[in-house]
Amino acid sequence: MTDRSASSRLTPILITLGIILLTAAWLLWIGREPICKCGYVKLWHGQVVSSENSQHLSDWYTPSHIIHGFLFYGALWLVASRLSFAWRLSIATLVECIWEIVENSDAVIERYRAVTISLDYYGDSVINTVFDVLAMILGFWLAARLPVWATVALIILFEGATMWLIRDGLALNVLMLLYPLDWVASWQAGR
Repeated sequence: MTDRSASSRLTPILITLGIILLTAAWLLWIGREPICKCGYVKLWHGQVVSSENSQHLSDWYTPSHIIHGFLFYGALWLVASRLSFAWRLSIATLVECIWEIVENSDAVIERYRAVTISLDYYGDSVINTVFDVLAMILGFWLAARLPVWATVALIILFEGATMWLIRDGLALNVLMLLYPLDWVASWQAGR
């Protein structure tokens, strides 16, 4: 292998890492908490209605980020299959990081608090954001290796489990953010 081919393979990996670092730096710059205000970092935080939700490494919304990876892999396979896996992963990471920046803007945080069950939501911690992006990368990697039926089964499993266990998930989150329905809000609140 020549130095040139090694560096051309390394370029998208370095770009992907750079995108993640720039996203973390931006979120710190706009005032997002680096870690939970509670002062510690947990591997898993399972209480949804909590000021610690989206503050630790993983939570009930981690599966939705894995699903992002599945969806981005499928979309980029359809529209950019000539690009290498690494370049498609860079694009997916950029899209995920843009979403994380938008999701952590004051306007979207207020929208979440107004129309979803996330009344105690004040934005993700930076460490949670980084791990959300890493969950997307895991999903992207899995989608490249699993048969399509297995990826679809995991999407159904993740969405079904989060809807059943916490009355939320990727589909409901998007629905309530874009087009809130009173009956869904009541069901999510357990009424």
